[in-house]
Amino acid sequence: MSTTITATPATDAQERCSYMLTLAYKGAGFSGFARQNDPAVRTIQEELEQALAVALRLDTPPQTVCAGRTDAGVHAAAQVVSFDLPLLLDTRQCNQLLRSLNALTCAEISIAGLRRAAPGFSARFDALSRSYCYRIFNQVQPPIFTADFAWHVARPLDVQQMRLAADQLLGEHDFASFCSALAAKQAADEGKSTRRTLTQIDIATQQCLGEEVLAITVTGNAFLHSMVRIIVGTLQEVGAGKRAASEIPAILAARDRSAAGLTAAACGLTLQRVEYPAHK
Repeated sequence: MSTTITATPATDAQERCSYMLTLAYKGAGFSGFARQNDPAVRTIQEELEQALAVALRLDTPPQTVCAGRTDAGVHAAAQVVSFDLPLLLDTRQCNQLLRSLNALTCAEISIAGLRRAAPGFSARFDALSRSYCYRIFNQVQPPIFTADFAWHVARPLDVQQMRLAADQLLGEHDFASFCSALAAKQAADEGKSTRRTLTQIDIATQQCLGEEVLAITVTGNAFLHSMVRIIVGTLQEVGAGKRAASEIPAILAARDRSAAGLTAAACGLTLQRVEYPAHK
């Protein structure tokens, strides 16, 4: 089966057409989504763009934009990517391109959907919200089936105290304490805000391949570097009795990374869902 397709060039009136692609991936083995300066470093973006170039017979790979830049080792169940092409693809050609991309990318990447989007669509800037799910395997024995997708915490956790702490993070706050120190400094140097709005933090048990995990779902308008993992690490410390739920307001007020808890393991985090306006 051929992995390349022949598409119709866009007209002068169209110039470039926008496309929306949805994919899932296992983060282990990748240095995050974003392309790195070192070509030897393996990233999702690099592999996806190279596959697009081959499938569409392009000399230069199209530049892609993702909804949320996942860190090294972090997974995605429904990452959204946008890109523009000087090509007009109909529905049949989009489906053909989707099949080609799945054939050209590695087994750790699965592309679920591809379609034309509104002109100028941006997976990042048009997103209304993003939802991440962090899974903790909270048993004495190590996990088997969820080992690559959950953080093993053997010490029993007080889920009720974790929920009390999580409730105090809802709404708009300055989350500088829940951002990597380097990223927070960079934001300050560039005059960028570290204020974000969280609309949901749900903590519930979940069955995954017969293993029970504690699933922490965090939804917000946008996230800082390592923000969800630091939130989870702090909630875990509350659940383990290492700090009180009542400390959350002081942690937020400190605007200092050292005030919050540890950064939870990357393997437990999955970008779960991204919401957009209906017309996009």
